[in-house]
Amino acid sequence: MKNKIIVGALAFGLLFTWSCTSLEENVLDESLNGIGQAEAVAGAIAPAYGQLKSTWIHTNNFGLQLIASDEGILPYRGGTDWYDGGKYLAVHAHTTTPTNDLVTSTWNEVTINLSRTLTAIEVLTPLAKDGNAEAQGALYEMKALRAYLHMMTLDNWGIVFKKESSTINSEIIRGEEAVSYIESELLSVADVINKDKGPGRMTQAAVWGLLSRLYLNAAVYRDPYGTPSFAPADMDKVIKYTDNIINSGKFSLSPEYFDLFDDNNNSNKEVIFALDQRGVLKEEHNRWAYWSIPGSMFPRPEKIDADGTDGPAITSDFYQTWIDAYGSVDPAEADSRFYKNNAKVPANLKDLTGFTPLNDENHYYCVKAEEFEIDRGIMRGIPWAARKDNNGAFYKCDTGYRIYPVKQIKGNGPDKNVGYVNLTLKVDFTKEGSMHYSGYRVSKYQFSHTSPDGNNFSSVDMVLLRYAEIYMMRAEAKLRKGDNGGALADMNTVRTSRTARAPIPAALPAIDLNILYREYGFEFYWEGLRRNTQIRFSHFEDKWTEKADTDVNKRLFPIPQKAIDGASNTPGYLVQNKGY
Repeated sequence: MKNKIIVGALAFGLLFTWSCTSLEENVLDESLNGIGQAEAVAGAIAPAYGQLKSTWIHTNNFGLQLIASDEGILPYRGGTDWYDGGKYLAVHAHTTTPTNDLVTSTWNEVTINLSRTLTAIEVLTPLAKDGNAEAQGALYEMKALRAYLHMMTLDNWGIVFKKESSTINSEIIRGEEAVSYIESELLSVADVINKDKGPGRMTQAAVWGLLSRLYLNAAVYRDPYGTPSFAPADMDKVIKYTDNIINSGKFSLSPEYFDLFDDNNNSNKEVIFALDQRGVLKEEHNRWAYWSIPGSMFPRPEKIDADGTDGPAITSDFYQTWIDAYGSVDPAEADSRFYKNNAKVPANLKDLTGFTPLNDENHYYCVKAEEFEIDRGIMRGIPWAARKDNNGAFYKCDTGYRIYPVKQIKGNGPDKNVGYVNLTLKVDFTKEGSMHYSGYRVSKYQFSHTSPDGNNFSSVDMVLLRYAEIYMMRAEAKLRKGDNGGALADMNTVRTSRTARAPIPAALPAIDLNILYREYGFEFYWEGLRRNTQIRFSHFEDKWTEKADTDVNKRLFPIPQKAIDGASNTPGYLVQNKGY
């Protein structure tokens, strides 16, 4: 190959080397099992699907999307935890540079993922040409997965790597050309890809959903720095492909919102595409569950040694959107998506007046380990969970485990070992706003019951595309075309669908872009969609918490300096994005 540095090491994240990556991975779908050519098919696609775990891990793309938006903030906790070279501070404040490690690691993992899809395509293509139907179906999936990853690079960096053979260099494309290329890739498989595999695989519904996303964001992708102009033709295509999914009758909205993020979510009829886990591999983890919750909190009181990390909190600005929507009514009493009371603390124990961890030995209730769940949604104030004694063993009782108000055992604040974790609204980069108790936390994903250690072997799939988004995208397309009535109906279909538990969000009487933007936040918080939504609704230049930057150039992340340096022997091949 020419241009050895560009097509060389993955350290530069340019996706063009496969010898450095292991193909010894597992895939959970039993339909891939077999011998001979069937094993070749499974061995080709498993690395591409398996790599999604590293691509979407909390310290890669998930964290990048979350912290760059008004949804999440990760301060330097107590001056001891989560500084990590300042990468989270910079991403949140929009002062990111080309050497930012969060951006670089995400770039590396996405480009590795892309390389694995191309490897799979090159393995599957001759098998498919020889008439292997399994290989043909898998080939369609890999092309769809590659298009999904291309949308990620386009969304993050404004570029797409067009590469059809490992023997040639990628062609870097942008703007309209990139949109048209991704569109053609998805359309090439839309009518022939499988219709019935599980959400851990690319299906026709997933392709239709990605086409809907592409057309909805096309105006931004064509001109990432300008004011988006949403063409009616694009909105018509959004409506067409969301209609296809809705009219298929294969999906339904989950009556219990938090079932979408539980152990059994692989079979939830709302999930269209997900990062398939199901607790078989050590690398399948609870990181979306533990990243935000207090480091002093133990969510699984049985043998599992699990706790939180005191990672990101929601910003006070994002919390305020809930307050603005529901006024004098606590959002926990108005919208079941905001909070689920799982701990169910007995009424006679709720008043903690006069109690501290120094005198509350008998202020607990008992529960069987397998029956205990921490609260879900947005956590405020003093949470309750299991507590450990001085020897590191959980306190037990006759019927199971003692559940106490959580004792602060992390950080170096004055409350350590003597006070409770009391989560506050204030969270920022100041000393007070960076304490281990600072900020309301998000407990959206369940700590998997299948995990033996709390960190790995999770059975909870990470949701990447779900049915509610299909309705919301159709609502947005209708609204941008002037069909307010149709848009309102679709938005309210989602709002009023969570009927399993009070309070059921009430239908809204009217809709406009501000209301729809707010509803996107309520429905999809902590799912990695917020940055994209903010850009499309022209809110990414707003000010929030520790972010005052209003530069439109920050809609795209910088191309990592290592990648620029790695491509330096071909002038003009990889050009840094504007503003960096």
